[in-house]
Amino acid sequence: MHRTSRPATARAAGLLLGFAADRVFADPARWHPVAGFGRTAMALEKVTYRDSRSAGILHVAVLVGGAAGLGVAATRIARRGGWPGEVAGTAVATWAVLGGTSLGRTGSSMAAHLEADDLAAARALLPSLCGRDPSVLGVDGLTRATLESVAENTSDSAVGAFVWGAVAGIPGLFVYRASNTLDAMVGYRSPKYRNFGWAAARWDDVLNLLPARLTGALSVVAAPAVGGSPNEAWAAWRRDASQHPSPNAGVAEASAAGALGISLGGRTEYAHGVEMRPVLGSGPSPLPVDLDRAVRLSAAVQGGAALVSAALAVAVGQLRFRRRPRR
Repeated sequence: MHRTSRPATARAAGLLLGFAADRVFADPARWHPVAGFGRTAMALEKVTYRDSRSAGILHVAVLVGGAAGLGVAATRIARRGGWPGEVAGTAVATWAVLGGTSLGRTGSSMAAHLEADDLAAARALLPSLCGRDPSVLGVDGLTRATLESVAENTSDSAVGAFVWGAVAGIPGLFVYRASNTLDAMVGYRSPKYRNFGWAAARWDDVLNLLPARLTGALSVVAAPAVGGSPNEAWAAWRRDASQHPSPNAGVAEASAAGALGISLGGRTEYAHGVEMRPVLGSGPSPLPVDLDRAVRLSAAVQGGAALVSAALAVAVGQLRFRRRPRR
């Protein structure tokens, strides 16, 4: 093995081990680093908040820059342990930032509540998935909100982390999760955050351009695993994704809708107001039983993304090795 290829193989192995840890343990029950970052971001917002884009840019720069710095420091510490240390460091970082297994478990819990007609429990669970107003939603609305959240967050909670972990290692993992968390906290079109949250939302859009499209491609490939059609998933992606207000969520949601043979979109109620979303897919509205299929699709996409990211990490490492000047 070339010495210069060691970081690439360590990164690939660490991503796969981190994925395995997430499948077994899900999110850390206590002292979750993402929750700690969220508390830090809330505290900083009290200082940086102004109703302006420039203040939002500063807010994002400080927090994302801090995450990058922590990632660089963690990488240096991990490399002191040689190849095993690099693998272990990347695996722990990957596990810490992934949220795919917890996402799937929440989706399954929602399906169980809705199938039992326990709307109170379903409404109480919804805020852990998205920012919609659960009090105005019945079974149909709760089902659609959950399914759309599972589809979008498959990209946000897992695929994006894999992609940026493969490209940039531990710093990439930390920067991606910090950016995605900031978008979830302030990236809204509400009166309070329309200006301040602009930078967080746009930066998150940029980081997710590739992950969302990998999510779409893997949803097409995985469609038969949930009784769906790759052709329908591809058609829904091409036909409907661009109509969504998000350049990335539209891809993830449209391809999932096509893979599941359902339709998504329509009237969407948030705490800050109502949005009319375009229809994605050409099938019937989703039923609670479709949530279990969506969870299986999400798991298949995450597994595919883990394998692709490992290959990408090796490819990126080899490219850097070839570009390094000979001595």
